[in-house]
Amino acid sequence: MRVLGIETSCDETSAAVVCEGKRVLSNVTASSLSFHRRYGGVIPEIAFRMQLDSIAGVCDCALSEAGMELGDIGLIAVTNGPGLSGSLNVGVNFAKSAAISAAIPLTAVNHLHGHIYANFLCHSGIRFPCVALIVSGGHTAVYYVRDCGDMEELGSTADDACGEAYDKVAKILGLGYPGGPVIESRAAESSGKRGIKFNCSAPGSKYGFSFSGIKTAVLYYVSGQLRKGPLPPDMINDIAYAFQEAVAGVLVEKTISAARDRKTAQILVGGGVAANSRLRREFETRAAKPGMKVFFPEKRFCLDNGAMIAGLGYRLYRKGSVSGAGLELQLD
Repeated sequence: MRVLGIETSCDETSAAVVCEGKRVLSNVTASSLSFHRRYGGVIPEIAFRMQLDSIAGVCDCALSEAGMELGDIGLIAVTNGPGLSGSLNVGVNFAKSAAISAAIPLTAVNHLHGHIYANFLCHSGIRFPCVALIVSGGHTAVYYVRDCGDMEELGSTADDACGEAYDKVAKILGLGYPGGPVIESRAAESSGKRGIKFNCSAPGSKYGFSFSGIKTAVLYYVSGQLRKGPLPPDMINDIAYAFQEAVAGVLVEKTISAARDRKTAQILVGGGVAANSRLRREFETRAAKPGMKVFFPEKRFCLDNGAMIAGLGYRLYRKGSVSGAGLELQLD
């Protein structure tokens, strides 16, 4: 079965055609990032308006790249949450219209579960049950995954998402938006000789996270240094390094702890921050000792994309999940 997947949960507009839940025939994404960069974060109204303008063209392009027309599609899968309500409405309403006009079944997909499924587009040999970490600009959570249709949240962030903390620390350091790539780049240039240390607190559940505290610690540290004069570039690198080390450490520690407690040796990681090379190395190093296997998607499938929605939609449809014209958003 060929599935058209549509993803519009935030600032990307993405559509993909995936065959049998695995083989990606096309994956087309339009982003409004260059506009949001001017404001240091995603502006929902800008995202919504650009998605209205681009959704039809992106879907047409995805079909064209796959060598198909809408009538060749056996299922339409669409993200119905969580995300920005205006953005989600663009994708859901377009998907409804396309499904009705071409008499194609429609199924709804949870955006976060889609990030977990992105691993199945890239790897074979993943076995259930497993533990998954979603780490992105809007969400940070650990899941126990029994199968593609049964994912239980074990813990999540009490405040900022991990990617949001990256953005805020980058702003504090004057490095621009988005923060993830630039923090990673500057941290890679650090020697770590200053020995700067930050910590991530983790209140709430055993698998919970908190990133607002480390953001504040960076702010206070930078404010104190600025009283002595402008920050030299090598100090900015060292601060970025210390921040990234603390964040990677707590993400890996909590996720491996969940896998150990649930007696599984497989971990899936998804979301935009899953593209971070330091996080990948930390997982691989720390998971090796207890004999765990960690899976990451290809970096092109870490960011929001239609392929992960199409792939998971196929699996859910095979389990009997079908939506109709009454499909509603699930914002939480």
